[in-house]
Amino acid sequence: MATVMAATTAERAVLEEEFRWLLHDEVHAVLRQLQDILKEASLRFTLPGSGTEGPTKQENFILGSCGTDQVKGVLTLQGDALSQADVNLKTPRNNQLLHFAFREDKQWKLQQIQDARNHVSQAIYLLTNRDESYQFRTGAEVLKLMDAVMLQLTRARNRLTTPATLTLPEIAASGLTRMFAPALPSDLLVNVYINLNKLCLTVYQLHALQPNSSKNFRPSGGAVLHSPGAMFEWGTQRLEVSHVHKVECVIPWLNDALVFFTVSLQLCQQLKDKISVFSSYWSYRPF
Repeated sequence: MATVMAATTAERAVLEEEFRWLLHDEVHAVLRQLQDILKEASLRFTLPGSGTEGPTKQENFILGSCGTDQVKGVLTLQGDALSQADVNLKTPRNNQLLHFAFREDKQWKLQQIQDARNHVSQAIYLLTNRDESYQFRTGAEVLKLMDAVMLQLTRARNRLTTPATLTLPEIAASGLTRMFAPALPSDLLVNVYINLNKLCLTVYQLHALQPNSSKNFRPSGGAVLHSPGAMFEWGTQRLEVSHVHKVECVIPWLNDALVFFTVSLQLCQQLKDKISVFSSYWSYRPF
């Protein structure tokens, strides 16, 4: 019995020594790695100009679609804002070519990019708050920090991967409809959003439902992309979507950011898993 107890005590001593090393050394090594990765992610969102204090670089992206070529155009992205948009639409009813572009005095903020960047900044802040001089004393303390960092990274990723669901009246009321010159025709709605690593532009063509229409009017709810046949009420009119045109372009640095988020989340989870191995020792004296 004494031999068994001695062996158990020896094993515990080894585990406690490993846990001490984990808290004092490996945790900070992982935190440094996370900071480096997230600073790279943050740089993708800032895209500085040629000078350190200069304006954010403008990037032009050509819109494309695997389906029709009825919508073509170029979007200019400047950090988290659309600074220019130049769009051509060939209407399917009469093949009329419509052209509309942003007014020169207008920019459209992409809230998804802004929010994702803010969440990355918050994750970096949490990590830098625990610099090399800070001594973690319990595993629970490390888990709490990792959970807080992972929450910010998950929110950052979700802002890019999960576009907002909007009703058609919400799209109609959006300030985006007033960004263009000449003004958009009353039978067109436009929406812009981020989906993963893509910047998406959707153009909805509408037609008014006659008061004596035999159609059963059912207002559509919120959606990322509405389909033809979707109905809504705007002012005194009842309207129906007749055609939907979606075009998109890949933003390479958004793809980079998503990869950085995934790698960072994996590192956080791996550290949590290592800490959990020693969970039975958390109740012992702090190191």
